[in-house]
Parts: sequence; structure tokens; C-alpha cells
Amino acid sequence: MDTISNFVNPDLVPKVKLASGDLIPAVGLGTFGSDNYSADTIAEAVRQAVLGGYRHIDCAAVYGNEREIGAVLRQLFAEGAVRREELWITSKVWNDRHDDVEGACRESLANLGLDYLDLYLVHWPFPNYHAPGVSVDSRDPNAKPYIHEDYMKVWRAMEGLRDAGLVRNIGTSNMTRAKMELLLRDCRIRPVCNEMELHPHFQQAELKKYMEDNGIAVIGFCPIGSPNRPERDKTPEDTVPIEDPVIVEIARRHGVHPAIICIKWAVQNGQIPIPFSVKPAKFISNLRAAIEDPLSAEEMEAIRATDRNCRFIKGQVFMWKTARSWRDLWDEDGIIHQ
Repeated sequence: MDTISNFVNPDLVPKVKLASGDLIPAVGLGTFGSDNYSADTIAEAVRQAVLGGYRHIDCAAVYGNEREIGAVLRQLFAEGAVRREELWITSKVWNDRHDDVEGACRESLANLGLDYLDLYLVHWPFPNYHAPGVSVDSRDPNAKPYIHEDYMKVWRAMEGLRDAGLVRNIGTSNMTRAKMELLLRDCRIRPVCNEMELHPHFQQAELKKYMEDNGIAVIGFCPIGSPNRPERDKTPEDTVPIEDPVIVEIARRHGVHPAIICIKWAVQNGQIPIPFSVKPAKFISNLRAAIEDPLSAEEMEAIRATDRNCRFIKGQVFMWKTARSWRDLWDEDGIIHQ
């Protein structure tokens, strides 16, 4: 990697202050690519990204690459390329470990070679499991709807992780307002972040505002629409944000790829995007998008008007027997469906 043209000074990358007081870099590198890339390929992307200026890496046990990423991190620490305290490392407890949150966390820590995580998330609010690479028709015969009492057992364990110093911050992922209202009512330690799908064609403005009004920062996955997402997550009605005429035209004016406009929009819209790429030219451009050539107020408004309410990660594989459709996972009518 050309260290001159492909280096972004991490001190220039904006940071978001969480309710805990900790500062999270405003752009992170996603590491979910196991359907298309090997664990070693993704780990090498992490190495190149850190050398290129990234300080925020979004991991998860289910991605199947934490051991390889850990080997890279240990090498970077040993070489003096970066110090542990300079990095923000997130991981997540997977659905099949809801009854062993501490064990799952310790396993991720061991694989990543870390003494603590900066952020640990509950990946999904269901214990429903699916094997890697399954089709959209796959179903867990033991799948359950959201049961708040069960989720609170998971959250109590998450609170225990923070008490024990294994994690600095705890948060949620794929939560809805209806579920979050119950969690905020009953928790002892509030989540500092919620990770959720966010891109120009799925802006979730009301949910995002609700989270922020309650002191919960929003991390956005699929920020450019995840064109390489697994086939099971694609449906005929899906749109393509980077092909939207409004975004394409703004990109033309700025002389960049439409994906860069999506990243700029995300950062300026107040969310924390975590785009995934294994190509240095792309992921460094994603990071550089946060510090160069901002969008105008008129361009931000034009992109706001492109919202199509088009969810890409629908979660069909997590449906339980009585679920009417994948929409029941998302409480679209404000009701938690059983």
C-alpha cells in the first residue's frame, strides 16, 4: 500500500462522544464479509486499514474471523505501529450465546488478543440461530419471538461485563423503538450505542432521532447499501443507493464515486458508518470522506429526499413459527409480535 497517498491522519477523523464520555471514531471498518472473503483476507484488510489511519474496527464472533484479526492486532502492537489505547474495537455476542454472554465475551477477547473491548453489543434481540451461508428459506426450529424477560437476562450479563472491566461500553444492535423502550425502563446501565441499518434509501429518521434523544449514539451498517451482501438478503424490490440519480449527480460534481457521497452523508447526518471493503483504495477513500470536501446543506437535503424506506437486511432466517413475515421482527406497527 502506498503509505503517502493511502494514509489518513487519524487525529483528523472526527469522533463522537458517547454518553459514557468515551470518544468513538466517526468512521469504522466493518469486518462482515465471510460470505465472500476468507478470514485471512479480511484480517489483512484490517492490518492495511490500521496502517492507513483507521482506529475503529467493528468485529463480531459470528463473522468467523476474530482469531485472524487478533493475530494481526498483536503483530501491529508488537511492531509499535499502533497502541491498544488508540484503537476502538467492537465485538458482539451472537444469538446462540445469549445464555453464556460472559463466556462469549471472553472467547472474543482471547481470539482478538485483547484485555478489554471498547464496545460489546447484543447482535440481535433474539436467540434464534442460523448456520453460516444458509439460504433465505432456512429456519431455526427453536426460533422464538422477542421475550423481554429473556432479553433482560442477556442485558444483566452485559452489565456484569462492564462492571468487571471486560468491556468499556455496552450497546445493542438491530433494536426497535418498542424493544428499546422496555430496555431503557428496566436496565441499570443504559446502552451507549445501537447498531442499525442506515443508508440513503433507508434512513430510519424517526428511530435514529429516538435513539439520539435518549443518549444512544447510532452506528450505521450497510452505509452504501451493501451491494455484496449475501444472496439471502437480496429481494427483487431492493433498490441501489449508489445508482440513485441524485447521489450519482452529487458524486459527479464532487469527482468521486457515489459510495463516497453515501459515507459523507452518513457522517454529516450524525451517524457512525462502518463500511466494509478489503481493497485499500476503497476503504481509505471511505475514511478520507469524513475529513474532506463536505456536502452542502442543499446536497444533504437532496439526499434526505431520496429515502425509499428500503430495508436490505430483513432477517428472514430469524423468523419464528408464528411470525407472519419478516416485518414482525421489526415491530413496524409499534407492537412487539409474539
